[in-house]
Amino acid sequence: MRRVALLCVASVLSACMERVPAPPASTVSPRLEIEALIDITHPSEPVWSPESARVAFVVDRAGVANLYVAGAAGADPGARALTDYTEGGVGATFWSADGTSVYFMRDGDLWTVPAAGGAADAVWSTPDAETGTVASRDVTRVAFVRPAAAGGGVELRTRSLADGRETVLARDAESIGAISWSPDGAHLAYAAGARAIRHDQTPAYSGAKIIYTVTERVPGQHFVVSAGGGTPVPIGSPGGGTLRWVDAERLVLDRQSPDFKSRTVQILDRRGAGVRVVHEETDDKFWSIPGGAAPAALPSPDGRWIALLSDRDGWDHLYVIPVDGGEATQLTRGSFEVWRPAWSPDSTRIAFDANEPDRPGTRHLGVVSVSADPAGAAAPMITSGRGTHTAPQWSPDGTRLVYQGTTPQHPADLFVVPADAGASAVRLSRSLPAAIDDGRYVEPEFVRYPGPDGQLVPGWLFVPPGLDRTRTHPAIVWIHGDGVNQGYDGWHVQRNYAVYYSFHQYLLERGYVVFAPDYRGSIGYGRAWRQGVYMDVGGQDARDAWMAADYLRTLGYVDMDRVGVWGLSYGGFFTLIAMTDQPTLFRAGVNVAGVVDYAMYYEDPYHGGWTRSRIGTPEENPEVYRRASPLSNVGRLARPLLTLHGTADVNVPYLHSVRLVDELLRQGKGELTTFMSYPGEFHYFTRAHVLRDAWTRVAAFFEAHLRQGRAATDAPGP
Repeated sequence: MRRVALLCVASVLSACMERVPAPPASTVSPRLEIEALIDITHPSEPVWSPESARVAFVVDRAGVANLYVAGAAGADPGARALTDYTEGGVGATFWSADGTSVYFMRDGDLWTVPAAGGAADAVWSTPDAETGTVASRDVTRVAFVRPAAAGGGVELRTRSLADGRETVLARDAESIGAISWSPDGAHLAYAAGARAIRHDQTPAYSGAKIIYTVTERVPGQHFVVSAGGGTPVPIGSPGGGTLRWVDAERLVLDRQSPDFKSRTVQILDRRGAGVRVVHEETDDKFWSIPGGAAPAALPSPDGRWIALLSDRDGWDHLYVIPVDGGEATQLTRGSFEVWRPAWSPDSTRIAFDANEPDRPGTRHLGVVSVSADPAGAAAPMITSGRGTHTAPQWSPDGTRLVYQGTTPQHPADLFVVPADAGASAVRLSRSLPAAIDDGRYVEPEFVRYPGPDGQLVPGWLFVPPGLDRTRTHPAIVWIHGDGVNQGYDGWHVQRNYAVYYSFHQYLLERGYVVFAPDYRGSIGYGRAWRQGVYMDVGGQDARDAWMAADYLRTLGYVDMDRVGVWGLSYGGFFTLIAMTDQPTLFRAGVNVAGVVDYAMYYEDPYHGGWTRSRIGTPEENPEVYRRASPLSNVGRLARPLLTLHGTADVNVPYLHSVRLVDELLRQGKGELTTFMSYPGEFHYFTRAHVLRDAWTRVAAFFEAHLRQGRAATDAPGP
């Protein structure tokens, strides 16, 4: 759960889409089917070639990742697949120094493939799986972690890509990770000593042969070691945080306190000679900028500035601090949230993505210039229109940006745009399969409705085109997960939630109305809305979610006897609250890996700090924890409930659903309970056979209870 008036499609994205031919009409299916949803891919992890002419990227289809390359100017016929794996896939991608080949990790080994196409070859193949592979900036060497040959533990090694010579730089009995090269390639920074402690959480009724564990993660120590060998030097104090090189001699460490209330940014000397704090901030409630916003301190390539995000004025905005000392200068201002900053190679500009005032579901790219006196710097937006444009990355020559973009009509694809306002973009990928027409999707309408305390709750309404509004129809309330997430003006930008967006389009084609609330705690609306859950998890935020049904009641064309509710993770938690706090409000509910009791979540060391930052401890706030325990109220369940959960889930451990089902049976609710577990599946369903079963199961469940199971006096279905 850790860490969210209709216009035409944006002119920029329209221009992008015109450069990629549409699928032949004869291949388009007349009806959206689940099998086609599985074929929707998710391009991500773009990497520029050294000469700024091409982009390599990874395309994921149902958990299988392959490597592609595309020309950045749009002159090529389209993206070309460099690998064609049918299971597993590629990771840790980088270009060769001359741009003729692309390296990638697969199954713990390093591979290379010609950028022009051809067979992939293993650079090395070892019995042990190497991890953490990162190339030096001149791409002559790689650093990685390998299990130690003797005595246990792991080793930090470097390897020459020219002759294969390896050097052992460090050893640790527990772990090594977070490896980074200094700008001059003379040193490496890394973290060592972090360890995982497993704790048994097996309930007595489960049986002695089935064991449930939770994991306590203990942070380690940062070190710097010479790339030529020598004694590693500890820098800073033990603990986590994001560490980056400022220049060849200094590093910046951005760290939050375990209680999420304070943040410090420190400059560290690579020799361990000292620590200098350059920025501090505290929050009486909790640090709430999501990790996906990339808020951590980001040094400029020339080592003069540190860019970071802060919400000190109530909104997430971009600031810069001189490395040598001085106050933070705010670069962006307004009622919107700035995320994912990226320095240009010449250190004169910062690209970012941001939503718009009163349009929280859009995101567009902006570029701000940073001069000797950055106060008052202009920050023009370079993309516009509907949809979301996120995560800009500069080309090595500093002229263009590659980014991920979605609209109401297409899932995430990769685009390249010149770093100037008003320029046209080039589309690099096509994530929709040929069987799906990218003009068929229902576009969301942004609305607001009153919450339990009168505050207006934002939400997204999807209505099937041509719906007969003189009759009533079934509806489904979808509650997003993570807490700190949101709905967008179109396709969700994350793969984990894009699969749900596509499934909702499947339901819309079958006549369901869909509504997605952005309850308090959601991102996109500023700090006050995010922190609205403070000391009230499962309270007003949960009411925000289920009160979406009150909004549906005002529409007139929704049959309130045929409204279902479902959600993933935090959304599953709210689904359980809705089904027990308001037992007859929803006809049926689907809980996907939801938290069933926050006291149980607090007991999990991996999530304990996160939980404590929001609602304290069970001893301090027993009433808050009582509200945050749908498990204690399942005796009130009166309508059918389907629960889905992967056995390998660590975000919300599988034991939550096991306890839920056991308590439902104990309360005599077995006839209302259906449970499906997915062996080996993580929190976010990934593999094709799991998606196929889950979506088929959910579709049949809603069909049975929102259509076939309605009372004889209900209005006819659509």
